Amino acid sequence: MLLVDSDRPEPVRSGARELALFLTPEPGAEAKEVEETIEEMLLRLEEFCSLTDMIRSDTSQILDENIPLLKTKVMQISSIYTKVDQLEAFVKMVGHHVSFLEAHVLQAERDHGTFPQALRRWLGSTRLPAFRNKRSPPVPPPYELPVLYRTEEYFPVGDREAKLHAP
Repeated sequence: MLLVDSDRPEPVRSGARELALFLTPEPGAEAKEVEETIEEMLLRLEEFCSLTDMIRSDTSQILDENIPLLKTKVMQISSIYTKVDQLEAFVKMVGHHVSFLEAHVLQAERDHGTFPQALRRWLGSTRLPAFRNKRSPPVPPPYELPVLYRTEEYFPVGDREAKLHAP
């Protein structure tokens, strides 16, 4: 129900018009807000496009330049790994030979005695009876050196280095 007074129709109408104008937004302000929002979205879209272009250029640089460099480094590292494996095998072989020689040294010390012969003679010449009356053990067979490795077989010396080390 409308509260319209029949005596005063004009003031009520003008008040209703004013209220309608107050509640109805201005078309220019709404259009301005929409334009600002569109401008902001276009700016963000441009930033996004420049970011994707930068990522594409970085990706192509990585594919064109860095991956071939990485491949060459991998090949170099593989050769280094091979050399390290060879060195490990050489060290293991040398360790085996050292153990073998140590066993031979211990056997030679048992066979020939650890007390030097010259020192034994000198002590025998003194007048201590403990050293005079001892019989000398039978002469053991001469010691033969075992066949060992040569380092040059595992680490060949180049011609230049051989000339530098030659007497």
